[in-house]
Amino acid sequence: MSRHERIEAIDALLPQTQCGKCGFDGCLPYAEAIADGEPINRCPPGGEPTLERLAALTGQPLVPLAEPAQSPLAAVIREAECIGCTKCIQACPVDAILGAAKRMHTVIADECTGCELCVAPCPVDCIDLVPHPAWQAAESETEREAYLAQRATLGRIRHRARQARLAREAREKRLERQKRLLQQRGRQETAGPPGVRQRQMAARAAEQAVKRVRQQLESARRRGDAEAEATARAQLPEAERLLAEARSALEQAGTAE
Repeated sequence: MSRHERIEAIDALLPQTQCGKCGFDGCLPYAEAIADGEPINRCPPGGEPTLERLAALTGQPLVPLAEPAQSPLAAVIREAECIGCTKCIQACPVDAILGAAKRMHTVIADECTGCELCVAPCPVDCIDLVPHPAWQAAESETEREAYLAQRATLGRIRHRARQARLAREAREKRLERQKRLLQQRGRQETAGPPGVRQRQMAARAAEQAVKRVRQQLESARRRGDAEAEATARAQLPEAERLLAEARSALEQAGTAE
């Protein structure tokens, strides 16, 4: 089994709450750490069943959980007290909270993993954690297992979608800043030629932007993340165009001086 296959197999056993209680930023980073030898007993939402499966897969010995096992939870916002600050929305790792600035927020219970990450940022303490309704409604072990499997599938999909969205938005912001910088340089040309040093700074910034997009593309290829790869591919031509313009402007400035 290759390292990539090992990581995927470990990740498939984790509950996908993306809670960070393991000390890592989500279930996949913890799976990567376990593949490199990290202890398998740091997942309270997975509890004893996940611990036993991880031990069987990895060959690590069964040891007590580092923290008590946690039953499935759901966040509930006391909407009458919500001030619409959006801090819980920003904290949610699976985009399970709806709302807008200065507007009431609400949790989509079916998509909430019970990670608790929305609780601490709330400035008015209006978020409660309750037993997940779907877990409580389960009347048999089969139904409970089905719920946990569904939570894991949705949690993984929504977390990866959120990560891709955040990465895309960050790239777009960087490119927009680069565009504004080039536009500013263009306006300066009408008032008088800028110095070579300014053009050098603009070219270096454009080079860094291209480098970042290429790194993100390579990372997406290694992970086999088709959506992230497609996003990076779409960003690369624009970043390269901006770099070409910055280099051309630098050459013109050098010639003028």
